[in-house]
Amino acid sequence: METVNQSDKYISKEIEMTIRHLSDEKVRHAIIVQGYIRQYVSDFLRLKGYIEISPIIISPLTDPLNHPVYDPMIHAYGGDMWITKSMIFHKQIAVQELKKIFIMSPNIRLEEEKRAETGRHLYEFTQIDIEALEKSREDMMDLAEDLIIYTIGRIKKEHPEELKYFHRELPDYKKPFDKITYLDAEKKYGKDFERKLSLEAKSPVWLIDIPLKEREFYDREYPDKPGILRDMDLIYPEGYQEASSGGEREFELSKILERIHKKGQTEDQFKWFIELAKHGIKLSTGFGIGIERFTRFVCGVEKIEDVSPFPKIPGKISL
Repeated sequence: METVNQSDKYISKEIEMTIRHLSDEKVRHAIIVQGYIRQYVSDFLRLKGYIEISPIIISPLTDPLNHPVYDPMIHAYGGDMWITKSMIFHKQIAVQELKKIFIMSPNIRLEEEKRAETGRHLYEFTQIDIEALEKSREDMMDLAEDLIIYTIGRIKKEHPEELKYFHRELPDYKKPFDKITYLDAEKKYGKDFERKLSLEAKSPVWLIDIPLKEREFYDREYPDKPGILRDMDLIYPEGYQEASSGGEREFELSKILERIHKKGQTEDQFKWFIELAKHGIKLSTGFGIGIERFTRFVCGVEKIEDVSPFPKIPGKISL
């Protein structure tokens, strides 16, 4: 990752840009909408019996991800800890006793600079992380659909003035959302299938049955379809692309170890999680929804930085 020159001139320019950004009326309205989204999502999950737990900021265990990022490490107390990229392992641990949980989880993913061009990526963002014990992928897809419909419905009903400001007319989405397998989407639309699928869709659509090579080791394979995971990504319509990512989790020790080796990783990287699996864990399923992306979609804005008071855009040191 390239080093940014932090001269006084650069810092002064960034401060001026931050002040202009915060004074932008569009940004202010988007931040207000984001506050409602946080509230309504929390209300919905509590009504469904989910317990909110506090986020993890640093840990010796975090998501390996399946695409390149710079991994900041902290050395302390005689060991190494990572800044949280996602709470995937902590969710799987906590849910063994708490059954149904959610977290407003800050994530740090220092993405490649080219990601700044998408309008969808920040390297610091908040994820609504949700996990439930002994629930299937289909159970959690049903929950996610209800959550999306409930949250958008309340905003339309209680704060139409905010949508009017953005000239945004959102339909009353109906469930179940359409589904398409990863391989079918790739066959129909080509390598750029997510963008094309999103542009064509009139309602959120599920991308399911994702190949193992496209995901991390911790998601569960079909017992009768080697190499295909019981995963689900939710795709927003209108070209807004990924809304959510999730799936069922591997919980058998032998399969966890097999998957780590298949991904070319080492048992030492995940020794904390392996030790947990030795004690015995049950199946859980979960997903995460990016708050900023949800806000961007609801408001219908082009750039994700316009929904955050202090946006962290890949490739830049920002306040």
